Amino acid sequence: MSVTAEAKQKIIKDNAQAKGDTGSPEVQVAILTERIRNLTEHFKDHHKDNHSRRGLLKMVNKRRSLLAYLKNKDVARYNALIQKLGLRK
Repeated sequence: MSVTAEAKQKIIKDNAQAKGDTGSPEVQVAILTERIRNLTEHFKDHHKDNHSRRGLLKMVNKRRSLLAYLKNKDVARYNALIQKLGLRK
């Protein structure tokens, strides 16, 4: 269900604004998006797993908050990120 270390490093490298950047909203949203996609696949087989569903809802809300912050701070970066990750507005 979680993201492997190699996959996480690739996500960080693809979305980092500068070398060593792990805390920017783009990186955080990209990692959360990957975790959300993994959990969504998990629920296709385990539809009664309500404890993990709660974690999924927390991740979705955290991602939404980060996207709202990014949209208020820099709309161009926000638009580029949702286009890159395939999210809807």
